[in-house]
Amino acid sequence: MAALLNLFLLFLVIQFGSIYGSIKEQTLDLQNRNFCNPKLPPRTLSSSKKFEGSSNLVNLRYHMGPVLSSPINIYLIWYGKWDPSQQLLIKDFLLSISTVNHRAAPSPSVAEWWSTVTLYTDQTGANISQSVLIAGEYSDFRYSQGTHLTRLSIQDVIAEAVKSKPFTVDHKKGIYLVLTSVDVTMQDFCRAVCGFHYFTFASKVGYTLPYAWVGNSGKQCPEVCAYPFAVPGYMGGGGPGALKSPSGDVGVDGMISVIGHELAELSSNPLVNAWYAGEDPVAPTEIGDLCEGLYGTGGGGGYIGQVMKDRDGRTYNLNGRRGRKFLVQWIWSPILKACAGPNAMD
Repeated sequence: MAALLNLFLLFLVIQFGSIYGSIKEQTLDLQNRNFCNPKLPPRTLSSSKKFEGSSNLVNLRYHMGPVLSSPINIYLIWYGKWDPSQQLLIKDFLLSISTVNHRAAPSPSVAEWWSTVTLYTDQTGANISQSVLIAGEYSDFRYSQGTHLTRLSIQDVIAEAVKSKPFTVDHKKGIYLVLTSVDVTMQDFCRAVCGFHYFTFASKVGYTLPYAWVGNSGKQCPEVCAYPFAVPGYMGGGGPGALKSPSGDVGVDGMISVIGHELAELSSNPLVNAWYAGEDPVAPTEIGDLCEGLYGTGGGGGYIGQVMKDRDGRTYNLNGRRGRKFLVQWIWSPILKACAGPNAMD
């Protein structure tokens, strides 16, 4: 009876809401989940005007390069000082990519989100792998390259890890993920990037290895790189409040969405000659860029889209292993020719 009453009241709001003013936020209670479509300021770094369903604006093409079709081995490099609980949260996200058991990770799951990435193929028709494993870890807690890194010195960090031999040099299945702690600055961090991916130079590392870097923005620029868990200070409290992050660690929860973004792009464009839009491989628009700021149905124009809240008000759109919850941006689907995610409501 209560559910019928709620639906009736929602019907009245939809039918007559225009009389009393525009609706700023809608909340539905479906199967004990609290769905919302909060409006937040547009991301400072986003140049994308391609919202959900805008396939006519996108010219995503395949440029004949390889994709990561073999089982993906991730080699984690923890740069700086990390709390074990933060490391465990990030590793649970990575391991959730291959957790296809719905009991271990119920729908909408991280594995279902990654299934959009696996739709991309190489010239032989081989799809990006669903198998993602953590093959090794290395802790650079002594800050071997200092506390300020550049796009070039990040390759020295990888070289240090490879030369210390905690890793097998895996140039066929391996990708190297460098994660910097909250006290480490990076060239263009917060101003132009929250993460990036590329490949190492043989002159630096000895091998051509696909890699990605993501930084913890928790103290440097959470309103930029931990969106939507922080909002710009210039709003002065007059706008919508920040959303509550899934784990309570704004910096790491923000990192996880960026990690997902970079892994999707690294897998579909590891040598910057596979899947991207635009004519410039130096600054390609990739499958994550096309959906920046979109997390659910109805996203665009400042809305992140329909996402969920748990009983404690924490915002998420994906379930992971061990009961983890994550908020991760959507990915461009080559089949739908639109941004897609498993929490879609249409």
